[in-house]
Amino acid sequence: MRTLLLGVDIGTSSCKTALFDPEGKVVAQGGCEYPVSYPRKGWAEQDPAQWWEGVCRAVREMISDNGIDPAEIAGIGTDGQSWSAIALDREGNVLCPTPIWTDTRSEEICRETEDRLTAEKLFDLCGNPAKPGYTWPKILWYRKHRPEVFEKTEKILQSNSYIVYRMTGEITQDISQGYGLACFDMRKGCWDEEMCEALGIPRRMLPEIVPCHQIVGKLTVDAAKQMGLREGIPVAAGGLDAACGTLGAGVVSPGQTQEQGGQAGGMSICIDQYAADPRLILGFHVVPGRWLLQGGTTGGGGALKWLRETMCPELSFAEMSALAETAEPGSGGVTFLPYMAGERSPIWDPKACGVFFGLNFGVTRAQMIRACMEGVAYSLRHNLETAAEAGARAGVLRAMGGSANSRIWTQIKADVTGCGIEVPGSDTATTLGAAMLAGVGTGVWQGFEEAARQTIRVNRTYEPDPAVKEIYDWGYETYRKLYGNLKDLMNA
Repeated sequence: MRTLLLGVDIGTSSCKTALFDPEGKVVAQGGCEYPVSYPRKGWAEQDPAQWWEGVCRAVREMISDNGIDPAEIAGIGTDGQSWSAIALDREGNVLCPTPIWTDTRSEEICRETEDRLTAEKLFDLCGNPAKPGYTWPKILWYRKHRPEVFEKTEKILQSNSYIVYRMTGEITQDISQGYGLACFDMRKGCWDEEMCEALGIPRRMLPEIVPCHQIVGKLTVDAAKQMGLREGIPVAAGGLDAACGTLGAGVVSPGQTQEQGGQAGGMSICIDQYAADPRLILGFHVVPGRWLLQGGTTGGGGALKWLRETMCPELSFAEMSALAETAEPGSGGVTFLPYMAGERSPIWDPKACGVFFGLNFGVTRAQMIRACMEGVAYSLRHNLETAAEAGARAGVLRAMGGSANSRIWTQIKADVTGCGIEVPGSDTATTLGAAMLAGVGTGVWQGFEEAARQTIRVNRTYEPDPAVKEIYDWGYETYRKLYGNLKDLMNA
Protein backbone atom coordinates (compact mmCIF):
# COMPACT_ATOMS: atom_id res chain seq x y z
CA MET A 1 0.00 0.00 0.00
CA ARG A 2 1.36 3.41 -0.95
CA THR A 3 1.96 6.26 1.49
CA LEU A 4 0.20 9.60 0.90
CA LEU A 5 0.32 12.92 2.74
CA LEU A 6 -2.55 15.41 2.77
CA GLY A 7 -1.90 19.14 2.61
CA VAL A 8 -4.69 21.62 3.41
CA ASP A 9 -4.35 25.33 2.59
CA ILE A 10 -6.75 27.89 4.13
CA GLY A 11 -6.48 30.78 1.69
CA THR A 12 -8.35 34.05 1.63
CA SER A 13 -10.79 33.26 -1.16
CA SER A 14 -10.74 29.46 -1.05
CA CYS A 15 -9.24 26.38 0.52
CA LYS A 16 -7.06 24.00 -1.47
CA THR A 17 -6.34 20.37 -0.72
CA ALA A 18 -3.78 18.04 -2.28
CA LEU A 19 -2.41 14.56 -1.78
CA PHE A 20 1.29 13.89 -2.38
CA ASP A 21 3.44 10.80 -2.47
CA PRO A 22 6.91 10.83 -0.78
CA GLU A 23 8.49 11.97 -4.08
CA GLY A 24 6.34 15.10 -4.11
CA LYS A 25 4.09 13.96 -6.94
CA VAL A 26 0.55 15.34 -6.85
CA VAL A 27 -1.82 12.39 -6.65
CA ALA A 28 -5.06 14.38 -6.33
CA GLN A 29 -6.23 17.96 -5.78
CA GLY A 30 -9.40 19.65 -4.59
CA GLY A 31 -10.71 23.01 -3.50
CA CYS A 32 -13.70 25.03 -2.36
CA GLU A 33 -14.40 28.75 -2.47
CA TYR A 34 -15.89 30.81 0.37
CA PRO A 35 -16.73 34.50 0.75
CA VAL A 36 -15.09 37.47 2.44
CA SER A 37 -17.45 39.96 4.07
CA TYR A 38 -16.78 43.73 4.00
CA PRO A 39 -19.50 45.09 6.32
CA ARG A 40 -17.83 48.50 6.78
CA LYS A 41 -14.99 50.45 5.25
CA GLY A 42 -11.72 48.96 6.45
CA TRP A 43 -13.37 45.76 7.70
CA ALA A 44 -12.71 42.33 6.19
CA GLU A 45 -14.22 39.30 7.93
CA GLN A 46 -14.69 35.59 7.42
CA ASP A 47 -16.63 32.87 9.18
CA PRO A 48 -14.19 30.12 10.30
CA ALA A 49 -17.04 27.59 10.10
CA GLN A 50 -17.11 28.19 6.34
CA TRP A 51 -13.39 27.32 6.16
CA TRP A 52 -14.12 24.02 7.89
CA GLU A 53 -17.11 23.28 5.68
CA GLY A 54 -14.97 24.08 2.63
CA VAL A 55 -12.17 21.78 3.79
CA CYS A 56 -14.57 18.90 4.44
CA ARG A 57 -16.25 19.28 1.07
CA ALA A 58 -12.94 19.62 -0.80
CA VAL A 59 -11.41 16.55 0.85
CA ARG A 60 -14.53 14.41 0.44
CA GLU A 61 -14.83 15.20 -3.24
CA MET A 62 -11.10 14.79 -3.86
CA ILE A 63 -11.12 11.35 -2.22
CA SER A 64 -14.29 10.26 -4.03
CA ASP A 65 -13.47 11.68 -7.47
CA ASN A 66 -9.99 10.13 -7.53
CA GLY A 67 -10.77 6.76 -5.96
CA ILE A 68 -8.36 7.31 -3.07
CA ASP A 69 -8.19 4.75 -0.27
CA PRO A 70 -8.19 6.83 2.98
CA ALA A 71 -6.05 4.12 4.60
CA GLU A 72 -3.16 5.31 2.42
CA ILE A 73 -3.05 8.74 4.09
CA ALA A 74 -0.23 8.76 6.68
CA GLY A 75 -0.57 12.33 7.93
CA ILE A 76 -2.27 15.71 7.53
CA GLY A 77 -0.66 19.15 7.51
CA THR A 78 -2.56 22.42 7.41
CA ASP A 79 -1.44 25.95 6.56
CA GLY A 80 -3.44 29.13 6.71
CA GLN A 81 -3.67 32.83 6.06
CA SER A 82 -2.06 35.08 8.63
CA TRP A 83 -3.31 37.29 11.47
CA SER A 84 -6.72 35.86 12.24
CA ALA A 85 -8.21 36.45 15.68
CA ILE A 86 -10.64 33.57 16.08
CA ALA A 87 -12.36 33.91 19.46
CA LEU A 88 -13.43 30.58 20.99
CA ASP A 89 -15.48 30.18 24.14
CA ARG A 90 -14.96 27.38 26.68
CA GLU A 91 -17.11 24.99 24.65
CA GLY A 92 -15.07 25.64 21.51
CA ASN A 93 -17.71 27.78 19.79
CA VAL A 94 -16.66 30.67 17.54
CA LEU A 95 -18.01 33.84 19.12
CA CYS A 96 -17.95 36.15 16.10
CA PRO A 97 -16.66 36.45 12.53
CA THR A 98 -12.87 36.82 12.53
CA PRO A 99 -11.18 39.91 11.11
CA ILE A 100 -8.65 38.69 8.54
CA TRP A 101 -5.24 39.98 7.45
CA THR A 102 -6.64 42.78 5.24
CA ASP A 103 -8.82 44.19 8.06
CA THR A 104 -7.69 47.64 9.26
CA ARG A 105 -10.39 48.55 11.79
CA SER A 106 -7.90 48.60 14.69
CA GLU A 107 -5.69 51.35 13.30
CA GLU A 108 -6.65 53.70 16.14
CA ILE A 109 -5.87 51.01 18.72
CA CYS A 110 -2.38 50.62 17.25
CA ARG A 111 -1.75 54.34 17.66
CA GLU A 112 -3.08 54.34 21.21
CA THR A 113 -0.90 51.37 22.15
CA GLU A 114 2.21 52.91 20.60
CA ASP A 115 1.59 56.11 22.56
CA ARG A 116 1.14 54.16 25.78
CA LEU A 117 3.94 51.59 25.49
CA THR A 118 6.12 53.23 22.78
CA ALA A 119 6.66 51.84 19.32
CA GLU A 120 10.27 51.03 20.20
CA LYS A 121 9.32 48.75 23.09
CA LEU A 122 6.78 46.86 20.98
CA PHE A 123 9.19 46.43 18.08
CA ASP A 124 12.12 45.37 20.24
CA LEU A 125 10.28 42.29 21.52
CA CYS A 126 8.32 41.05 18.53
CA GLY A 127 10.44 42.42 15.67
CA ASN A 128 7.44 43.90 13.88
CA PRO A 129 5.79 47.34 13.87
CA ALA A 130 2.34 48.00 15.32
CA LYS A 131 -0.03 47.59 12.39
CA PRO A 132 -3.81 47.01 12.32
CA GLY A 133 -3.59 43.86 10.21
CA TYR A 134 -1.90 41.91 13.01
CA THR A 135 -3.74 39.70 15.49
CA TRP A 136 -3.04 41.52 18.73
CA PRO A 137 -4.81 44.84 17.93
CA LYS A 138 -7.85 42.85 16.83
CA ILE A 139 -7.98 41.24 20.27
CA LEU A 140 -7.81 44.70 21.85
CA TRP A 141 -10.53 45.84 19.45
CA TYR A 142 -12.74 43.08 20.85
CA ARG A 143 -12.03 44.33 24.35
CA LYS A 144 -12.93 47.92 23.47
CA HIS A 145 -15.81 47.47 21.01
CA ARG A 146 -17.12 43.92 21.64
CA PRO A 147 -16.64 43.43 25.40
CA GLU A 148 -19.21 40.62 25.42
CA VAL A 149 -16.97 38.69 22.99
CA PHE A 150 -13.78 39.48 24.89
CA GLU A 151 -15.21 38.38 28.24
CA LYS A 152 -16.37 35.02 26.84
CA THR A 153 -13.15 34.33 24.92
CA GLU A 154 -11.23 31.34 26.25
CA LYS A 155 -8.69 31.03 23.41
CA ILE A 156 -7.60 32.98 20.35
CA LEU A 157 -6.72 30.80 17.37
CA GLN A 158 -5.18 31.27 13.93
CA SER A 159 -6.70 29.93 10.72
CA ASN A 160 -4.69 26.71 10.58
CA SER A 161 -4.93 26.08 14.31
CA TYR A 162 -8.72 26.38 14.08
CA ILE A 163 -8.84 23.73 11.36
CA VAL A 164 -6.48 21.53 13.40
CA TYR A 165 -8.84 22.01 16.37
CA ARG A 166 -11.80 20.90 14.26
CA MET A 167 -9.82 17.86 13.12
CA THR A 168 -8.43 16.79 16.49
CA GLY A 169 -10.11 18.68 19.33
CA GLU A 170 -6.65 19.99 20.33
CA ILE A 171 -5.97 23.71 20.80
CA THR A 172 -2.48 24.81 19.73
CA GLN A 173 -0.44 27.73 18.40
CA ASP A 174 2.32 26.97 15.93
CA ILE A 175 5.50 29.03 16.12
CA SER A 176 5.32 30.46 12.59
CA GLN A 177 2.03 32.27 13.31
CA GLY A 178 3.35 33.87 16.51
CA TYR A 179 4.53 36.96 14.67
CA GLY A 180 1.02 38.40 14.62
CA LEU A 181 1.15 39.06 18.36
CA ALA A 182 3.22 41.82 19.96
CA CYS A 183 3.60 39.71 23.12
CA PHE A 184 5.56 37.07 21.15
CA ASP A 185 9.32 37.09 21.75
CA MET A 186 10.74 36.83 18.25
CA ARG A 187 14.19 35.88 19.46
CA LYS A 188 13.12 33.10 21.85
CA GLY A 189 9.91 31.91 20.18
CA CYS A 190 7.74 32.16 23.31
CA TRP A 191 5.09 34.36 24.89
CA ASP A 192 6.28 37.25 27.04
CA GLU A 193 4.00 37.43 30.08
CA GLU A 194 5.07 40.96 30.99
CA MET A 195 4.05 42.23 27.55
CA CYS A 196 0.78 40.26 27.71
CA GLU A 197 -0.06 42.14 30.88
CA ALA A 198 1.05 45.49 29.44
CA LEU A 199 -1.12 45.02 26.36
CA GLY A 200 -4.09 43.76 28.35
CA ILE A 201 -4.22 40.36 26.65
CA PRO A 202 -4.80 37.59 29.22
CA ARG A 203 -2.06 34.97 28.88
CA ARG A 204 -4.69 32.21 29.19
CA MET A 205 -6.15 33.26 25.83
CA LEU A 206 -2.95 32.27 24.02
CA PRO A 207 -2.42 28.56 23.30
CA GLU A 208 0.90 26.88 24.01
CA ILE A 209 3.43 27.27 21.20
CA VAL A 210 4.56 24.15 19.35
CA PRO A 211 6.84 23.38 16.38
CA CYS A 212 4.98 23.40 13.08
CA HIS A 213 5.77 19.76 12.29
CA GLN A 214 4.80 18.44 15.72
CA ILE A 215 1.97 15.90 15.65
CA VAL A 216 -0.55 17.48 17.99
CA GLY A 217 -3.42 15.01 17.69
CA LYS A 218 -5.27 12.49 15.58
CA LEU A 219 -8.34 12.80 13.40
CA THR A 220 -11.44 12.29 15.53
CA VAL A 221 -14.35 10.05 14.61
CA ASP A 222 -16.60 13.04 13.88
CA ALA A 223 -13.99 14.89 11.81
CA ALA A 224 -13.14 11.75 9.85
CA LYS A 225 -16.81 11.25 9.01
CA GLN A 226 -17.18 14.84 7.80
CA MET A 227 -13.99 14.68 5.71
CA GLY A 228 -14.55 11.21 4.29
CA LEU A 229 -11.35 9.91 5.89
CA ARG A 230 -10.43 7.29 8.46
CA GLU A 231 -10.24 7.98 12.17
CA GLY A 232 -6.82 8.35 13.80
CA ILE A 233 -4.73 9.96 11.03
CA PRO A 234 -1.89 11.98 12.68
CA VAL A 235 -2.29 15.76 12.31
CA ALA A 236 0.61 18.24 12.47
CA ALA A 237 0.29 21.70 14.03
CA GLY A 238 0.75 23.34 10.63
CA GLY A 239 1.86 26.87 9.90
CA LEU A 240 1.58 30.17 8.09
CA ASP A 241 0.62 29.83 4.42
CA ALA A 242 3.54 31.96 3.20
CA ALA A 243 5.98 29.92 5.29
CA CYS A 244 4.57 26.61 4.07
CA GLY A 245 4.69 27.90 0.51
CA THR A 246 8.30 28.88 1.11
CA LEU A 247 9.05 25.34 2.28
CA GLY A 248 7.11 23.86 -0.64
CA ALA A 249 9.22 25.95 -3.02
CA GLY A 250 12.35 24.34 -1.56
CA VAL A 251 13.51 27.28 0.57
CA VAL A 252 15.08 25.68 3.65
CA SER A 253 18.59 27.20 3.81
CA PRO A 254 19.75 30.75 4.67
CA GLY A 255 19.76 33.09 1.67
CA GLN A 256 17.20 31.16 -0.34
CA THR A 257 14.19 33.28 -1.30
CA GLN A 258 10.56 32.58 -2.17
CA GLU A 259 8.47 34.84 -4.41
CA GLN A 260 4.81 34.66 -3.53
CA GLY A 261 2.15 34.79 -6.22
CA GLY A 262 -1.08 33.95 -4.44
CA GLN A 263 -3.92 36.28 -3.49
CA ALA A 264 -1.25 38.40 -1.82
CA GLY A 265 2.19 39.06 -3.26
CA GLY A 266 5.60 39.44 -1.73
CA MET A 267 8.73 37.52 -0.88
CA SER A 268 10.33 35.57 1.99
CA ILE A 269 14.09 35.41 2.55
CA CYS A 270 15.31 32.55 4.75
CA ILE A 271 17.77 33.66 7.46
CA ASP A 272 19.37 31.90 10.43
CA GLN A 273 19.97 35.02 12.54
CA TYR A 274 17.43 37.42 14.04
CA ALA A 275 17.24 40.49 11.75
CA ALA A 276 14.25 42.78 12.19
CA ASP A 277 13.42 45.86 10.12
CA PRO A 278 10.29 47.97 10.81
CA ARG A 279 9.56 48.26 7.09
CA LEU A 280 9.32 44.48 6.67
CA ILE A 281 7.79 41.45 8.38
CA LEU A 282 9.78 39.01 10.51
CA GLY A 283 8.51 35.59 11.55
CA PHE A 284 9.73 32.11 12.29
CA HIS A 285 9.97 29.73 9.36
CA VAL A 286 8.18 26.41 9.63
CA VAL A 287 11.70 24.94 9.46
CA PRO A 288 13.23 24.91 12.99
CA GLY A 289 16.06 27.35 13.62
CA ARG A 290 15.13 29.62 10.72
CA TRP A 291 13.38 32.96 10.37
CA LEU A 292 11.74 34.51 7.32
CA LEU A 293 12.29 38.18 6.53
CA GLN A 294 9.22 38.92 4.48
CA GLY A 295 7.72 41.59 2.30
CA GLY A 296 3.97 41.36 1.83
CA THR A 297 1.70 43.29 -0.52
CA THR A 298 -2.10 43.19 -0.47
CA GLY A 299 -2.33 43.24 -4.27
CA GLY A 300 -0.71 40.11 -5.64
CA GLY A 301 -2.73 37.67 -7.71
CA GLY A 302 -5.79 39.22 -6.11
CA ALA A 303 -5.25 42.39 -8.14
CA LEU A 304 -5.51 40.48 -11.42
CA LYS A 305 -8.51 38.58 -10.03
CA TRP A 306 -10.23 41.92 -9.32
CA LEU A 307 -9.40 43.16 -12.82
CA ARG A 308 -10.86 40.00 -14.35
CA GLU A 309 -14.06 40.12 -12.29
CA THR A 310 -14.72 43.81 -12.96
CA MET A 311 -13.43 44.39 -16.51
CA CYS A 312 -12.68 41.04 -18.17
CA PRO A 313 -15.31 38.59 -16.86
CA GLU A 314 -15.39 36.68 -20.15
CA LEU A 315 -11.64 35.96 -20.07
CA SER A 316 -9.78 33.19 -18.28
CA PHE A 317 -6.53 33.96 -16.51
CA ALA A 318 -4.69 32.16 -19.31
CA GLU A 319 -6.38 34.41 -21.87
CA MET A 320 -5.48 37.49 -19.82
CA SER A 321 -1.85 36.35 -19.80
CA ALA A 322 -1.94 35.86 -23.56
CA LEU A 323 -3.29 39.39 -23.99
CA ALA A 324 -0.64 40.83 -21.67
CA GLU A 325 2.02 39.22 -23.83
CA THR A 326 0.82 41.25 -26.83
CA ALA A 327 1.41 44.54 -24.99
CA GLU A 328 4.85 46.12 -24.98
CA PRO A 329 7.00 46.32 -21.79
CA GLY A 330 5.98 49.42 -19.86
CA SER A 331 2.35 49.06 -21.00
CA GLY A 332 2.39 52.19 -23.12
CA GLY A 333 3.12 54.36 -20.11
CA VAL A 334 0.31 53.00 -17.92
CA THR A 335 1.43 52.41 -14.32
CA PHE A 336 -0.59 50.54 -11.70
CA LEU A 337 -0.39 50.84 -7.91
CA PRO A 338 -1.65 47.48 -6.53
CA TYR A 339 -2.79 48.85 -3.16
CA MET A 340 -6.21 47.24 -3.33
CA ALA A 341 -6.79 46.88 0.42
CA GLY A 342 -4.39 49.47 1.74
CA GLU A 343 -0.80 48.29 1.61
CA ARG A 344 1.52 46.37 3.85
CA SER A 345 5.30 46.41 3.52
CA PRO A 346 7.26 48.45 3.02
CA ILE A 347 4.96 51.51 3.07
CA TRP A 348 2.47 50.26 5.73
CA ASP A 349 -0.39 52.52 4.75
CA PRO A 350 -3.91 51.17 5.39
CA LYS A 351 -5.37 54.08 3.42
CA ALA A 352 -3.27 53.54 0.31
CA CYS A 353 -5.42 53.07 -2.81
CA GLY A 354 -5.13 51.22 -6.08
CA VAL A 355 -4.38 53.52 -9.01
CA PHE A 356 -4.13 53.28 -12.81
CA PHE A 357 -2.00 56.21 -14.02
CA GLY A 358 -1.38 57.24 -17.62
CA LEU A 359 -4.73 56.32 -19.19
CA ASN A 360 -5.75 57.81 -22.54
CA PHE A 361 -8.02 56.90 -25.44
CA GLY A 362 -5.26 54.85 -27.00
CA VAL A 363 -4.78 52.51 -24.02
CA THR A 364 -5.86 48.95 -24.69
CA ARG A 365 -7.19 46.27 -22.39
CA ALA A 366 -4.00 44.29 -23.02
CA GLN A 367 -1.94 47.22 -21.71
CA MET A 368 -4.08 47.52 -18.60
CA ILE A 369 -3.69 43.81 -17.87
CA ARG A 370 0.06 44.02 -18.36
CA ALA A 371 0.23 47.20 -16.23
CA CYS A 372 -1.50 45.29 -13.42
CA MET A 373 1.15 42.56 -13.64
CA GLU A 374 3.95 45.13 -13.77
CA GLY A 375 2.58 47.01 -10.74
CA VAL A 376 2.70 43.82 -8.66
CA ALA A 377 6.26 43.25 -9.90
CA TYR A 378 7.21 46.80 -8.86
CA SER A 379 5.88 46.12 -5.35
CA LEU A 380 8.05 42.97 -5.25
CA ARG A 381 11.10 45.00 -6.28
CA HIS A 382 10.34 47.58 -3.59
CA ASN A 383 10.32 44.87 -0.91
CA LEU A 384 13.48 43.20 -2.23
CA GLU A 385 15.33 46.51 -2.24
CA THR A 386 14.17 47.20 1.32
CA ALA A 387 15.39 43.77 2.43
CA ALA A 388 18.77 44.42 0.82
CA GLU A 389 19.03 47.67 2.80
CA ALA A 390 18.30 45.62 5.93
CA GLY A 391 21.18 43.27 5.06
CA ALA A 392 19.26 40.37 3.47
CA ARG A 393 19.99 40.25 -0.24
CA ALA A 394 18.08 37.79 -2.42
CA GLY A 395 19.60 35.81 -5.24
CA VAL A 396 17.51 33.54 -7.41
CA LEU A 397 13.82 33.63 -6.48
CA ARG A 398 11.67 30.49 -6.13
CA ALA A 399 8.20 31.38 -7.43
CA MET A 400 5.03 29.85 -6.04
CA GLY A 401 1.29 30.44 -6.18
CA GLY A 402 -1.14 30.62 -9.06
CA SER A 403 0.59 33.64 -10.59
CA ALA A 404 3.66 31.49 -11.27
CA ASN A 405 1.56 29.61 -13.83
CA SER A 406 1.63 32.73 -16.01
CA ARG A 407 4.86 32.66 -18.01
CA ILE A 408 4.59 36.31 -19.02
CA TRP A 409 3.94 37.50 -15.45
CA THR A 410 6.89 35.51 -14.13
CA GLN A 411 9.12 36.94 -16.88
CA ILE A 412 7.94 40.45 -16.02
CA LYS A 413 8.91 39.87 -12.38
CA ALA A 414 12.37 38.70 -13.45
CA ASP A 415 12.80 41.73 -15.73
CA VAL A 416 11.57 44.24 -13.13
CA THR A 417 13.59 42.86 -10.19
CA GLY A 418 16.71 41.84 -12.08
CA CYS A 419 16.56 38.45 -10.35
CA GLY A 420 16.50 35.02 -11.93
CA ILE A 421 13.35 33.06 -11.09
CA GLU A 422 12.87 29.33 -10.74
CA VAL A 423 9.39 27.79 -10.76
CA PRO A 424 8.94 24.48 -8.94
CA GLY A 425 5.40 23.22 -8.23
CA SER A 426 3.91 26.75 -8.46
CA ASP A 427 0.29 26.47 -7.31
CA THR A 428 0.92 23.28 -5.33
CA ALA A 429 3.86 24.69 -3.33
CA THR A 430 1.76 25.76 -0.34
CA THR A 431 -0.16 22.50 0.03
CA LEU A 432 3.09 20.60 -0.52
CA GLY A 433 4.72 22.58 2.29
CA ALA A 434 1.83 21.71 4.60
CA ALA A 435 2.10 18.05 3.62
CA MET A 436 5.86 18.15 4.23
CA LEU A 437 5.20 19.20 7.84
CA ALA A 438 3.09 16.09 8.31
CA GLY A 439 5.71 13.97 6.55
CA VAL A 440 8.54 15.14 8.78
CA GLY A 441 6.31 14.88 11.85
CA THR A 442 5.35 11.28 11.11
CA GLY A 443 8.83 10.19 10.02
CA VAL A 444 8.20 9.80 6.30
CA TRP A 445 11.31 11.98 5.94
CA GLN A 446 14.03 12.35 8.57
CA GLY A 447 14.25 16.11 8.19
CA PHE A 448 13.38 19.10 6.03
CA GLU A 449 16.51 18.95 3.90
CA GLU A 450 15.70 15.36 2.96
CA ALA A 451 12.07 16.26 2.33
CA ALA A 452 13.05 19.13 0.02
CA ARG A 453 15.63 17.01 -1.78
CA GLN A 454 13.09 14.28 -2.54
CA THR A 455 10.10 16.43 -3.47
CA ILE A 456 11.20 19.73 -5.07
CA ARG A 457 11.88 19.87 -8.79
CA VAL A 458 12.34 23.04 -10.83
CA ASN A 459 10.01 23.03 -13.83
CA ARG A 460 10.94 26.35 -15.48
CA THR A 461 13.56 29.08 -15.17
CA TYR A 462 13.51 32.76 -16.16
CA GLU A 463 16.39 35.21 -16.57
CA PRO A 464 16.07 39.02 -16.66
CA ASP A 465 16.09 40.51 -20.17
CA PRO A 466 18.67 43.34 -20.23
CA ALA A 467 16.94 44.86 -23.26
CA VAL A 468 14.00 46.03 -21.13
CA LYS A 469 15.92 47.11 -18.02
CA GLU A 470 15.81 50.81 -18.88
CA ILE A 471 12.05 50.67 -19.52
CA TYR A 472 11.36 49.00 -16.20
CA ASP A 473 13.75 51.22 -14.27
CA TRP A 474 11.74 54.18 -15.57
CA GLY A 475 8.46 52.45 -14.74
CA TYR A 476 9.64 51.64 -11.23
CA GLU A 477 10.71 55.24 -10.65
CA THR A 478 7.24 56.37 -11.76
CA TYR A 479 5.66 53.78 -9.47
CA ARG A 480 7.60 55.08 -6.46
CA LYS A 481 6.88 58.73 -7.24
CA LEU A 482 3.16 58.12 -7.70
CA TYR A 483 2.64 56.92 -4.14
CA GLY A 484 4.84 59.71 -2.76
CA ASN A 485 2.80 62.32 -4.60
CA LEU A 486 -0.60 60.78 -3.83
CA LYS A 487 -0.05 59.70 -0.22
CA ASP A 488 -1.53 62.82 1.38
CA LEU A 489 -4.55 62.72 -0.94
CA MET A 490 -5.11 59.02 -0.16
CA ASN A 491 -5.04 59.77 3.56
CA ALA A 492 -7.25 62.87 3.35
